Amino acid sequence: MPNLKAKQLKGQEPDKLRETLYDLRAELSKLRSTAARGLNKKDTGKIRKVRRDIARVLTTMTERGVAE
Repeated sequence: MPNLKAKQLKGQEPDKLRETLYDLRAELSKLRSTAARGLNKKDTGKIRKVRRDIARVLTTMTERGVAE
């Protein structure tokens, strides 16, 4: 999933935001497990990017008053 921009997220429907959040959390879990096994040598900054994308989605949801 590419880096998300706040402007892109503000135009999305609440259901799409929830789906994006679910996908990002699944990706983060996968990245953390591969990093724990020592297999993630090339793209170590990806975890940080995904965490920030999750924060963007949650911020957008909070601004709109959309519950998780």
